[in-house]
Amino acid sequence: MNKPIDFQIQARDGAARAGLLKTRRAEVETPVFMPVGTAGTVKGIRFEELESPDLDAKIILGNTYHLWLRPGINVIKACGGLHKFIGWDRAILTDSGGFQVFSLAEIRKINEEGVEFRSHIDGAMCFLSPEISMEVQTALGAEISMAFDECLPGEAPYEDAKRSMELTARWAKRSKEAFQNPTNLSLSNNADDTSALPRQALFGIVQGGSHLDLRRESLERTVEIDFDGYAIGGLSVGEENTVMFEVIEDLAPRLPADKQRYLMGVGTPEDLIAAIARGVDMFDCVLPTRNGRNGQAFTSRGKVNIKNARYIKDTRPPDEACACAVCKRHSRAFIRHLYLAGEMLASILLTHHNLAFFLDTMRHVRQAIRSGQFTKFQREFTERLSSGWE
Repeated sequence: MNKPIDFQIQARDGAARAGLLKTRRAEVETPVFMPVGTAGTVKGIRFEELESPDLDAKIILGNTYHLWLRPGINVIKACGGLHKFIGWDRAILTDSGGFQVFSLAEIRKINEEGVEFRSHIDGAMCFLSPEISMEVQTALGAEISMAFDECLPGEAPYEDAKRSMELTARWAKRSKEAFQNPTNLSLSNNADDTSALPRQALFGIVQGGSHLDLRRESLERTVEIDFDGYAIGGLSVGEENTVMFEVIEDLAPRLPADKQRYLMGVGTPEDLIAAIARGVDMFDCVLPTRNGRNGQAFTSRGKVNIKNARYIKDTRPPDEACACAVCKRHSRAFIRHLYLAGEMLASILLTHHNLAFFLDTMRHVRQAIRSGQFTKFQREFTERLSSGWE
């Protein structure tokens, strides 16, 4: 495969698309949900479980900001790149670090060159720019990298959103130039070997807040640069769901039809289904792992808060419609006991189940699109989610 990735749409049902994304390490069926591996690990679950038939995740997300700050790119370089460092031989997408800089760090200065900020770990002064982000992501060696962007709150005022969108567009151009023509390969796995660079794809990110005209302008300017795929960023960051879907519904049909469409940081099962109905292909979100650690199971009939007293003697599995290893073996009563006792196994079991539910939902979505039954699937899925458990 000469291109870093190859994407083919295999079926359509309305705006929903089912396809195949080929990378050098994995073939990924879409629509796809990517478990989030923030610091090189998907919290609460071993890679053997992610690779098992129960979950069979083909691609995970790695976080440039966190890995850059700790353990540091030189450590990952010395260990042979991110895949070898963490022991994962399937596909990885790395984000640019932009969202984390603006959400976690104490920002000192933002200008045309980049962002100066204090690390959330030790307060050290750091600087991140499009060029540094591309250099770090090249060293990490993921199959898909993301352009460096600025991410504002969803309800940012128009003038702030316009300024940010224009800066993101300029940073996108610099990201592409740095990605294609690296001038400093000191962080790469082999500074004398640039042959690995075309094996990485680069996605652009559309910003503009909740303002549709800014979103359209951002899309046009980003598409002009010609990326391998396109992401919709800056959603699910405080705005109402109705606003998020207005943006997606307006943008998705305007994105190049032959490229991947990635909705960053979203979301709940119902959000994923609604976005797929509008033409989105890729998703990532911390909800299945974070909520699992906090005692919540996602199920076919809505969320189950396992710490509730109603489950003290409940011998049912977390989800009676789920065939994952956790639901085959353990009861709500047992998992509740583990959670209240402070046993780490509670988080491990709920994380496994939640990821199984998200990934299995995507499998059912793909089947429904291929069989021309997606509208029926969406209606029945959302009705079950709102029905609750007795």
